[in-house]
Amino acid sequence: MRTIRSKKPEVRDSKKSQPTAPKKKSVAQKHPALKPRVSEKAYALSESRNTYIFDVDSRVNKLDIAQAVGGQYGVAVVNVRLASAPGKAVRTYRQKGRRSVGGKRSDVRKAYVTLKEGDKLPIFAAVEEQTAPKEAK
Repeated sequence: MRTIRSKKPEVRDSKKSQPTAPKKKSVAQKHPALKPRVSEKAYALSESRNTYIFDVDSRVNKLDIAQAVGGQYGVAVVNVRLASAPGKAVRTYRQKGRRSVGGKRSDVRKAYVTLKEGDKLPIFAAVEEQTAPKEAK
């Protein structure tokens, strides 16, 4: 003998019928802080490969970084690479060397941003002005 199953009446959930508000963006996504790293290696990369290095927040992704660099400096971004470096352990001494206190430096996340050929950032402009030959009067 075959049993007949009846469909259960549909119950509408009041939570599903109401539209949901869009998720709010975090502060890091709205305005990622771009802190350029000024070092000899960063200067060499900017001259040879048109790549600039920035310290960024660990919560920011590549797309947000590319949009921030493009919007802040008005350049076209070709590629973004990320590298995270854990903070080093640090030991400080107190009370004439009797007790040491351990700590840790904060973690660092670096963004390597490659720009379109012909675009430049004015980060190392002061260095380039010093190396340029001065015109004689």
